[in-house]
Amino acid sequence: MSLKILYIAEIVGKAGVFAVKKVLPQLRRDRGVDFVIAGADGVTGGAGLGRNHAMYLRKIGVDVLVTGDCSYFKKDIVEHFQKSSAILRPANYPEGNPGRGWKAYDCKGSKIIVLSLLGQAGFSRTHLANPFLTLQELGPRLARESPIIIVDFHAATTAEKRSLFAFADGKVSAAIGSHTRVASADWEISEKKSAFVTEAGRTGSCLSVGGLDAGTRIEEYMSGIPDWSRESWDGIEFQALLMEIEDSGRATSIERIRISVETPHEETRQSDRLDGEET
Repeated sequence: MSLKILYIAEIVGKAGVFAVKKVLPQLRRDRGVDFVIAGADGVTGGAGLGRNHAMYLRKIGVDVLVTGDCSYFKKDIVEHFQKSSAILRPANYPEGNPGRGWKAYDCKGSKIIVLSLLGQAGFSRTHLANPFLTLQELGPRLARESPIIIVDFHAATTAEKRSLFAFADGKVSAAIGSHTRVASADWEISEKKSAFVTEAGRTGSCLSVGGLDAGTRIEEYMSGIPDWSRESWDGIEFQALLMEIEDSGRATSIERIRISVETPHEETRQSDRLDGEET
C-alpha cells in the first residue's frame, strides 16, 4: 500500500490562507490525499504563525504545520507549541525550547514521521545546531518509529539544501526545501527512492515579493527601514507537491501542483474569516 502525501508550499499572508481554504478540501477529495503538511513560517503577516491562523488551517484540512526561522515571531504561538502536536518547529533549536521538532503521525494504519530542520547559512537572527548532525543523530531513532520520513528543510541557500539532500538520500522518504518562496524546477526521485525538491515555492500572491506588496519591499531596500505591513493579493496561486510513498518508505512519485485562485473583492478580504492576528 502507498500513501498520498500533500505538501503545501509556504502559505504567505491572508491571500495564502484564502487559497488553501478555496482549494484544499476539493483537492483532497479529488486526488485521494491521505495526509497534508503545510509550510507555515509566513502565514501571519508574512513572518511567523499566529495561534488563530494555526487553528483555522487545521480546521480546513491541514494535518501538520511546519515552521522555520520565524517559529517564535508571534507571541501567542509559543505557548500553543506546547499544546498542539500538529505544529512543528525546527528540531535543531536548543533542547528545552517550546514545541517539538518531529513527530510520528498515524495515517491509515501506518505512521508518517515529519521532521523540521533549519539551515545555518543566511540567517542572521538564528544560529542553530548543525542540521546534518541533528539528522544523523535522530535518524536511527526515527527509522525505528517508521520508514516513512518526510523532512522539511527550511534553508536559504541551494548549496546547503542540495548537500543535505545528498546526505539524506536513501535515509528518508522525501526532503523538501522551503524558505525562499520561489519554486524550483528540480523535483525528482533519486535512485535510492527518496523524493527531493530544492524549493517548494509559496501559496499566496505570486505577483509580489515573497507574497508581500512590492512597493513596500522596494521602499525598504531604498530606505533601510523594515516594512512588512502590506500583503499582496495579486496573482494568487495554490502551490504544492503531491507525493506517493510506499509502506516501505520508498517514494514512487512526486508531482508539482499549481492552481490559480481568483482574487476576492475587497469587502470579501475584510469580512472573510482569515484573521488569525494575535489576540
